[in-house]
Amino acid sequence: MEASREIIKQAEKELREQFDIIDEIRDYNQEKVLNAFIDNKVAPEHFYTVSGYGHDDLGREVLDKVFAQVFNTEKALVRIHFASGTHTLACALFGNLKYGDKLLSVAGTPYDTMQEVIGTMGDEETKRASLIGNGVLYDEVQLINGMDIDFDRLEQMVDETTTMVLIQRSKGYSTRKSLTIETIEKICKIVKSKNPECICFVDNCYGEFVDTKEPTEVGADLMAGSLIKNAGGGIVEAGGYIAGKELYVERSAIRLTAPGIGSEGGAMFNQHRLMFQGLFMAPSVVADAVKGAVLASKIFDKIGYDSSPKYYEKRTDIIQNITFGAPEPLEQFCRTIQSLSPVNGYVTPIPEYIPGYEDQVIMAGGTFIEGSTIELSADGPMRAPYVAYMQGGLNYSHVKIALTKFLNNLSDM
Repeated sequence: MEASREIIKQAEKELREQFDIIDEIRDYNQEKVLNAFIDNKVAPEHFYTVSGYGHDDLGREVLDKVFAQVFNTEKALVRIHFASGTHTLACALFGNLKYGDKLLSVAGTPYDTMQEVIGTMGDEETKRASLIGNGVLYDEVQLINGMDIDFDRLEQMVDETTTMVLIQRSKGYSTRKSLTIETIEKICKIVKSKNPECICFVDNCYGEFVDTKEPTEVGADLMAGSLIKNAGGGIVEAGGYIAGKELYVERSAIRLTAPGIGSEGGAMFNQHRLMFQGLFMAPSVVADAVKGAVLASKIFDKIGYDSSPKYYEKRTDIIQNITFGAPEPLEQFCRTIQSLSPVNGYVTPIPEYIPGYEDQVIMAGGTFIEGSTIELSADGPMRAPYVAYMQGGLNYSHVKIALTKFLNNLSDM
């Protein structure tokens, strides 16, 4: 254990420059969030919700305004009613696409659950209810070597028939590069040069507060994310947000509720205070998660495992890929994460088949909120090259403890 601690300590010394950059981003975003609270006069009365239809909910209105200011958008929709990030994205897609419209994914094939929403994967009933099943046309811009955006091909494929482009910021279960803010800006400029009316929609899951700018500040018309990831600060119990141009956000709200109701209804079940507080905590929580990912990258490089992104590369999300090359160390890593989780630490994860995935998947994460991936977790499909996807960490110390224990376990294997 002492040798493991020494490796960690040395890595931290070598990461001072990277950690300073992360702290600067944290401070910038914290001030931006704080100003939004002050400017919108958040007060205790905004923590209480109404019942029934949820009409005239002042707290909900102010919460939307705070999110809109933080993300520099015309409007935001922040709701407990979104069941997941996928549901949030689906509302934005279905709300803004109708029969005959065309959706173009610019970063290759989206992750599995989004494929079911689009209609390229799933059983007959799933496909019937999907975008394609409702008459939406769909195409993809394939990645160069499975890694990078093909900007030339994107320029060729966007035309006056393209209604919306889907820009998935984070990598999902793939080894491609997550998209930086600069890359998203370049995509939006190309799209708008070919069709100014095309909606640039960003799946922002895992990306909030990792940089000093958000996609809506560099050309995106619409973006969405989950509140049990970055933007919820680790304490929001459920929900999601959609932010962007007022028309597109309101269309999404109509899909969530009903025509004639839109963003004006929906009781919030006394969740306002957690949602306000979670957003306020988010920049610091995200910064600690990013520090943990950078430390993991440095450590695994030191001990001979390929890890992506590299510790010195610019970050755009909280996910760290670790390529183990064999099933045993992947399983050991996930079991270590699970054993050091504050909830269900006594459980031993094993690979299992999960609906929607071809291969068995091993998943670790004893989280206070089910499925929360701003809390420390790790998972990976049991197929070559045996990659673990590590994300989250409510505090940096927790990630460091887990990495120290894994190094110790690895030496005993």
